[in-house]
Amino acid sequence: MKAHIPSTVLFDWDGTLCDSGAASLRAFRASLRDFGFEFTDEEYRTVYTPRWYHMYEAFKLPREIWKHADQRWLHHYTSGEEPGLICGAPDVLAELSRRGIRTGIVTNGTRSRIEKELERMGLVSEFKAVVCHEDVTHSKPHPEGVLKALELAGCSTDSCWYAGDTPVDIEQGHNAGVFTVGVLTEYVSADRMRESRPDLMLDNICELPDALYRFTSTTSEKILGGT
Repeated sequence: MKAHIPSTVLFDWDGTLCDSGAASLRAFRASLRDFGFEFTDEEYRTVYTPRWYHMYEAFKLPREIWKHADQRWLHHYTSGEEPGLICGAPDVLAELSRRGIRTGIVTNGTRSRIEKELERMGLVSEFKAVVCHEDVTHSKPHPEGVLKALELAGCSTDSCWYAGDTPVDIEQGHNAGVFTVGVLTEYVSADRMRESRPDLMLDNICELPDALYRFTSTTSEKILGGT
């Protein structure tokens, strides 16, 4: 996809802005252990996706306990976990705001949890759009969530970047027709992220402002050069 300077940057929440990777892993391990299932960190990293049912299938949980496993995950996650923002993410959001770039969230997380986390972090008014699991009929990688966020933010697909830390985020961005930014974390292998073909790959979210600067500079040079 052709690179462009965005007026809006949408983010996945868990693992991209919110430092919930370790908390999510602990809750997932505890929830599966409740049903007698165990896994290694490497097995988790190999199959991790925000679509829990795909995870349950990969770990061979009987389908009839999937909904119960969801409930156990939420119980373990909300009982003692209070993740904050990824290191450097507050500076990224501040820099985007300084440049007049709108921001939004597209997540498979439940609205009750996301709203509590945004309130705890003082970010309730930070984002122009927050699209959660209950707000869409089709979850990731269907483009509905991104397209709904763009509508709420008053943005077109050709002036939006979407940043996420899993292949399903990148697939959703491709399906929506927006510029995709892959963010590497310790919970998804770099090979899996590369295979998802993001338009831009970052080692961490802190690199986003510099990436925007590079695209801004390149576009300005083309305009000045008459190309």
